[in-house]
Amino acid sequence: MSSSVTEEHCSEPPSKKLKVQTEVDTNNATNNSLPTTSVEMSKNGDQTEIDEGLYSRQLYVLGHDAMKRMGRSDVLISGMKGLGIEIAKNVVLSGVKSVTIHDEGLVCMADLSSQFFLRKEDIGKKRAEVTSPHLAELNSYVPVSHHTTALNEAFVSNFQVVVLTNSSLDTQLALGEFCHSKGIHIIVADTRGLFGQIFCDFGKDFVVVDTTGEQPISNMVSSVTKDKDGIVMCLDETRHGLESGDYVTFAEVQGMVELNQCQPRKIKVLGPYSFSIGDTTSMSDYTRGGIVTQVKMPTKVSFKSIKKSLEEPEFLLTDFGKFDRPGQLHIGFQALHEFIKTKGAVPRPRNKEDAAAMVAIAKEINNKAAEGAKQESVDESLITQLSYNATGDICPMQAFIGGATAQEVLKACSGKFNPIKQWMYFDALECHQEDGTDHLTEQECQPKGSRYDGQIAVFGDSFQRKLESLKYFIVGAGAIGCELLKSFSMVGVGCSPEGRVTVTDMDIIEKSNLNRQFLFRPHDVSKPKSDCAANAAKKMNPSFNIISHLNRVGPETEHIYNDDFFESLDGVANALDNVDARLYMDRRCVFYRKSLLESGTLGTKGNVQVVLPSLTESYASSQDPPEKSIPICTLKNFPNAIEHTLQWARDEFEGLFKNPYDNALMYIT
Repeated sequence: MSSSVTEEHCSEPPSKKLKVQTEVDTNNATNNSLPTTSVEMSKNGDQTEIDEGLYSRQLYVLGHDAMKRMGRSDVLISGMKGLGIEIAKNVVLSGVKSVTIHDEGLVCMADLSSQFFLRKEDIGKKRAEVTSPHLAELNSYVPVSHHTTALNEAFVSNFQVVVLTNSSLDTQLALGEFCHSKGIHIIVADTRGLFGQIFCDFGKDFVVVDTTGEQPISNMVSSVTKDKDGIVMCLDETRHGLESGDYVTFAEVQGMVELNQCQPRKIKVLGPYSFSIGDTTSMSDYTRGGIVTQVKMPTKVSFKSIKKSLEEPEFLLTDFGKFDRPGQLHIGFQALHEFIKTKGAVPRPRNKEDAAAMVAIAKEINNKAAEGAKQESVDESLITQLSYNATGDICPMQAFIGGATAQEVLKACSGKFNPIKQWMYFDALECHQEDGTDHLTEQECQPKGSRYDGQIAVFGDSFQRKLESLKYFIVGAGAIGCELLKSFSMVGVGCSPEGRVTVTDMDIIEKSNLNRQFLFRPHDVSKPKSDCAANAAKKMNPSFNIISHLNRVGPETEHIYNDDFFESLDGVANALDNVDARLYMDRRCVFYRKSLLESGTLGTKGNVQVVLPSLTESYASSQDPPEKSIPICTLKNFPNAIEHTLQWARDEFEGLFKNPYDNALMYIT
């Protein structure tokens, strides 16, 4: 985990920290459903101003222009089971103009596997009607409405983006072709146990205004040749970092002044410090100086309709160790749809007869497939696993595929970042024993009439009981902490009398937290994060045994998190916002030989590190690459960028006020 990649960008000032040693047991908290009354909402699509207090972190990543484009987008999300609610939750938090959810079904016990806004008392009610008020509470700027009858072309025409989940292939084809013809952006997403699928069609002429979201690169120029293919040389202190096909413009060039504020010129990289910019023969002679700056140019991306893309698929590879998987799963998901259509039911968990029938269907589809989609042979083992997983419903898989799908919705609305083109398939079969020694049987995976049936179908009943008896320590209740608590609650971690989850966070809730920490509501502002998060997670699963603390982790709390505490744990999950606390928890886990789940985010980037005793390296075992330093000669003689002046001022300050004090202190002691 890179030390520069953190969930938050800064620590909170000491005045905001709660110094209480309080423990809140939420096991007796009330678990009533949220009221279905509507909350006051305003349409941000009609506003010229963006609430920077709420969207501050998102504005840092997307910028005002992208946010304003999102504020003009109406989004339809069909299917309000686990995957649909993950997508809807993220899209509502992001601040689009409006969200309409669609579902024709009624709540059943199986939905509780991953739909975190449903309760047992909701069983028998309409999923969309129950879910709508919960979503509306997440963001008062985004109106949320629901639709409970069949979709038709007239209704779909009201939206800029349409998302389909839990849909049949026939529905996908019908609406996909219509949306493609009308320029409506459509996304199809699906999960089946440990398998996931995303498809994007943003039309024939979709424009990406910024493919990466990174800041434009700037470099100092040392020379420019006057030639039919003029060569620009940059100062050899640092590599220019540009790529062939990028566009650049110039400023402060002396001599060859025609380059200053010129139209963006396409470059061809010749080396780490040089690139060509085309014909410069008609320009003046270069004298000296100049700054070259990358220009972000709009890029047009053409998408095929879903019907054509089924025949000529383009895949986004998610795992370079599984090069053949996308093509195989492309056939496999079609076979699954055909199985459901012909048999009228989903393949039963671990049922060999259903798996054999689905393999046969896959072979038939592959034989008839167009050349672009046809596989040399069908991977029978993989298709069998897909059949075994078909009834699976796992909250963490919904979170991953749902999060990726929601990001595609934002891309469709804002035009920022390259979209998925066009199919993405993902599997997490590594969750099973690699040598196949889990010995799962059909009987072991049969539904038990519990909220965990979606997991039992994939991992078996014994595995579920083990999850429920785990004792875990979650450190931090911010953005990642909220997601961890939600997932732990839904999958059943610590939900038996023997199990327990302890969460600690010394921070209090701010308005800006509400944009991404979805367990909190406006009325929670100024309250402790850990208490509010624990109560919200408890409402999702009343069996969740969770205890909240308001403590910092460190030497000063080792009388609380002592030998007895750590020895009783099965593992630790970090959701921290600083490197020092991460290193401290890493040392404690190494000392007590406990597994550690380490994670962090920065904008659209993020990573996870799994630390297992005696099997993997620890968090502290690897270090970040050194920060890019500024050469002393540049800093002292030719500071030419804002960061140079900041570093120069910092050095001056330390020389005047810090270093003499440190030297005197060393002499005295």
